[in-house]
Amino acid sequence: MAPPRNVVKIAVQKPDAIPQLIRLDQAKPLAAVVKEVCDAWSLSHSERYALQFADGHRRYITENNRTEIKNGSILCLSTAPDLEAERLLSGLQSGSRERRRETLQHLVLLAPDVTFAQEVISRDGLQRLGTIIEDGDDLGEVLTLTLRAFLELMEHGMVSWETLSIPFIRKVVSYVNMNLMDASVQPLALRLLESVTLSSPALGQLVKSEVPLDRLLVHLQVMNQQLQTKAMALLTALLQGASPTERKHMLDYLWQRNLRQFIYKNIIHSATPLGDEMAHHLYVLQALTLGLLEPRMRTPLDPYSPEQREQLQALRQAAFESEGESLGAGLSADRRRSLCAREFRKLGFSNSNPAQDLERVPPGLLALDNMLYFSRHAPSAYSRFVLENSSREDKHECPFARSSIQLTVLLCELLRVGEPCEWDWAQRVWERGTEGQRGPGAAHTFSLSPSCPPAPGSETAQDFSPMFFGQDQSFHELFCVSIQLLNKTWKEMRATQEDFDKVIQVVREQLARTLALKPSSLELFRTKVNALPYGEVLRLRQTERLHQEGTLAPPILELREKLKPELMGLIRQQRLLRLCEGTLFRKISSRRRQDKLWFCCLSPNHKVLQYGDVEEGASPPTLESLPEQLPVADIKALLTGKDCPHVREKGSGKQNKDLYELAFSVSYDHGEEEAYLNFIAPSKREFHLWTDGLSALLGSPMGSEQTRLDLEQLLTMETKLRLLELENVPIPEQPPPIPPPPTNFNFCYDCSITEP
Repeated sequence: MAPPRNVVKIAVQKPDAIPQLIRLDQAKPLAAVVKEVCDAWSLSHSERYALQFADGHRRYITENNRTEIKNGSILCLSTAPDLEAERLLSGLQSGSRERRRETLQHLVLLAPDVTFAQEVISRDGLQRLGTIIEDGDDLGEVLTLTLRAFLELMEHGMVSWETLSIPFIRKVVSYVNMNLMDASVQPLALRLLESVTLSSPALGQLVKSEVPLDRLLVHLQVMNQQLQTKAMALLTALLQGASPTERKHMLDYLWQRNLRQFIYKNIIHSATPLGDEMAHHLYVLQALTLGLLEPRMRTPLDPYSPEQREQLQALRQAAFESEGESLGAGLSADRRRSLCAREFRKLGFSNSNPAQDLERVPPGLLALDNMLYFSRHAPSAYSRFVLENSSREDKHECPFARSSIQLTVLLCELLRVGEPCEWDWAQRVWERGTEGQRGPGAAHTFSLSPSCPPAPGSETAQDFSPMFFGQDQSFHELFCVSIQLLNKTWKEMRATQEDFDKVIQVVREQLARTLALKPSSLELFRTKVNALPYGEVLRLRQTERLHQEGTLAPPILELREKLKPELMGLIRQQRLLRLCEGTLFRKISSRRRQDKLWFCCLSPNHKVLQYGDVEEGASPPTLESLPEQLPVADIKALLTGKDCPHVREKGSGKQNKDLYELAFSVSYDHGEEEAYLNFIAPSKREFHLWTDGLSALLGSPMGSEQTRLDLEQLLTMETKLRLLELENVPIPEQPPPIPPPPTNFNFCYDCSITEP
């Protein structure tokens, strides 16, 4: 008989005792369960004991988490959390260094458990640990364990980081600023200061004033990956807490000290793989750097600003400098203004006054910055873009200014410029650590700033683009590559002004797909994005659509292969029926005149081709009225295109090219000579139907484009019909394994044996 659902079978172990196998009733109070376990081992005072999970961080079992106990779980009987906390805190007061070290080791092991942490904190355990940190009598392992235990207890969120004292913060800062310090102490001190900076603006200012940026740069340049990661974490925390002006000054200083080059060469391209936490902090640094563009993106062009008017004129002169000087010499002011307005139109501005185009925010002045950067740093590509499109027809020209404005908006959206930062990596780690009251892995979590909560559901906030650390003006350089890609895609799509939005959507997909590959340099990005033409984008869209429909799953592909012979037979039958219906063809005279008609059809028994001339406008003749016959058995081969004798000797003019696509012949034996029956199909579809039908008669495969399309349509329809009952049912990639045969077949029943 199966046990009740609220009863689980578990094992309980205790040092120096035989383990117990018990049936735990989840409805029974936990204190009663502990008493029964103690009674089985003849232990008195059951209130002094508690149950723990035997694996992982040995979390205490409480009424809140007892549902995690499953069949087969292994628990252990240990000291109750309040008594254990009291014992360990007493051990911290010991004068023996060895005993303090062992006490701290045990404290670090139990600190992730929320039940134990509550008992320690309620007994002023944080203050006792803080005293050891402030005294700094031992800068080695004892200090390392103390910092780790302090961090684990603080990260439960029961005590605010703002309650920490200024002397305590300064002492931790001194550990960061020391030159000769234990390698295990400084990462923990940096981690503590990062949490303080994110949680308390006031203490964050203290940390900012006490920890110089140069000191963090020193930590970033060591070969200790953990120290590098924690130094980068504190650096990004300080940048997040700074005002926009302060942040700009800090980033400018860091770039002057070659931080970008160091990150690119020694962290991103280091021999050691990049960890998830460092990748997250690099994403934050990238987002903060790109965030410096937001003021320009939010500022519209001021038509009364002399500086901005000069920038617009510089943009025009860079494209039409020689032309403008030669045509504008000696012209009146009105004529010169008219010439400038026309040149701005050629640049692709929608209005004769370009300021009106740049009043839109976003992208505001950022679009003007991009256009100027492109004209100054890639002058030949800029001139080629503008002049090439100026020479096209009006409807086919790609407007540079309009494209630049829209492309700037697109890049800002893809790179999230101006959007709130999503610092979700810490939240995901925290959730992973607190699952089941801080399970394994929680020792690496850190607290979050209440002023910048993580965005729920975000999955890409830790992604960063390594190429953004490869050059100083990464956004503008990316624009230069993207605007040339847009022009290339425009030509591939043969777009007109009405197709502008379609081109932008294709470019968005090209950029997004390439950025998702995380190219390590701008040159690699340029290579990959140019290798993704419009045709490839269409192919990828089709493939993804088929994947979404499940069409490309291995079981579906196998089903399609099994259906193909039957459906090809259906197509063959349709082609032969079409030949039996017959078709009117035109004869081609020696002067290339199509002035005569003839009719050809297949006999119902599929053995004879019957044909003959007919008059213009006459109804299709009956089978009996056709004078000529060609037995199918006499046909030797089917010829198409230039191989046909009636078009082979002709030239390569446009009319002949059209005939090549519609011409086909059948060769047959006529006495001792080889003869041909020549056809010119009235349409491409008739050409495919007849060549397929004749191929089927000759036993050859039907390889026309029409056959491929018909087969795909039939396969899709038949597959969907057969899978109607499996809607919303996931189809496995692999079939279930076939179990091995039994060792014997003695279980088989022989029906021929008569029972007595």
